[in-house]
Amino acid sequence: MNPTALRIATLTAALFAATAVHAAEPAPAAKGADLTCHAGAYRLDDGRAVAIGRTDDASVLRWRLLDGRTGKLVSAPGSKDGALVGTVGWTQRADTTKVELGSCDDGIVFDGHRGDRLKFDIVDTTFEGAGVKLRGRLVLPAGQDKVPVVVLVHGSENYSGVDGYFQQYLFPSEGVGVFVYDKRGTGGSSGKYTQNFHELSDDAGAALREALRVGDGRVGKIGYLGGSQGGWVAPLAASKTPQADFVEVGFGLADGVLAEDRDQVVLDLRAAGFGDAATLRKARELTDATGLIASTTGKRGWKELDAARAKYQKEPWWKAVKGEYSGLIANHTPAEIAAEFAKYDFEVSWDYDPMPVLRTLKTPQLWVVGGDDVEAPSDETQKRLTELGKAGRPITSVVFPQADHGILEFEKDAKGERQHTRIAEGYLRMQLDWIKRGTLDGWPYGAAKQLAGPK
Repeated sequence: MNPTALRIATLTAALFAATAVHAAEPAPAAKGADLTCHAGAYRLDDGRAVAIGRTDDASVLRWRLLDGRTGKLVSAPGSKDGALVGTVGWTQRADTTKVELGSCDDGIVFDGHRGDRLKFDIVDTTFEGAGVKLRGRLVLPAGQDKVPVVVLVHGSENYSGVDGYFQQYLFPSEGVGVFVYDKRGTGGSSGKYTQNFHELSDDAGAALREALRVGDGRVGKIGYLGGSQGGWVAPLAASKTPQADFVEVGFGLADGVLAEDRDQVVLDLRAAGFGDAATLRKARELTDATGLIASTTGKRGWKELDAARAKYQKEPWWKAVKGEYSGLIANHTPAEIAAEFAKYDFEVSWDYDPMPVLRTLKTPQLWVVGGDDVEAPSDETQKRLTELGKAGRPITSVVFPQADHGILEFEKDAKGERQHTRIAEGYLRMQLDWIKRGTLDGWPYGAAKQLAGPK
């Protein structure tokens, strides 16, 4: 799942264009040559693999290393010899990592190391989801040996996973196969884009079965990797798919959809200096009202919001409320919001409670959360995962204390806004170790700390 767009979207956030952790790849100053033919994995002469993936702009690429470092690549303005320039992570800070691309069939030079393109066994396919036709792709390391395979389960993004997900390049270079597919209503898949977790989990089940079919005996163990919103979908899919051997969740929530906004508002208020218990109790009245409005597409909740406004709107903390949607709803009229609701229908599973699945699912799970995640605050999820682990559920949970959504490291610019610099060291290696062996036997994984489960 591309960290440039991974987030747990809610309907009203989409309506009012709330700022995501990453919106889209910054467009280059001028359109350059089509670089997409260079997408793939390359083995460097020092043994490392580098994945080069597409973005939503054909003249922009993104490279990633297993240690989590990443950068954007774009043709140098006015260049006639194919020279590339880059920026660190998702920032605008110039990157000193030099990358040279030859012709489409040639290798690369990455930071002074020659790299040859890796050849994988790739099968493109179309299969039946829950009433839709889905486009998928299985990517396996070349050869005849059985390998573990992971099915990538989307977050809330509405673009093609087949075209955009970097794991299909990086993971097979490390001995793990990947099945990637376009969620319904995106890319080459039919149907309507939705955030209905039940339909999406049925599609994920179909994807896993298709991976087994086209794998033609090469699939060893197989499971799911879901990021962000995929943290709700992947365990639900596993509960319906007995063939699933494991589930990995990255930066998801073990709480419902409404909890995301509620907990973001708490972070907003604490950051603004309003973190006392009395203020947070007042804010909870507001988020209960806005959550009711969002989850009923404006049919209910206005009476409760009016009551909260009457009591608290003039208090200084009110203006600090943002959240995923609470600040927006609180400052728009019912007519304004109704007009927007009429334009969008994503069928968000507002009432979905993940805990019944997590309490009963026998499939081993690895959960990884960011301790400084402002998009999906993880404090309550950490508590729930720890309790589930102590209760004997097959859940290993890990936190990267300073990581944001996407398990991304960041720095702050002059305005105090987060600029994401890389994937946290150890995160990708952790995912691969657990897929391969079902255990985390490579500690330390960067700054990660285990919450529950055997080391």
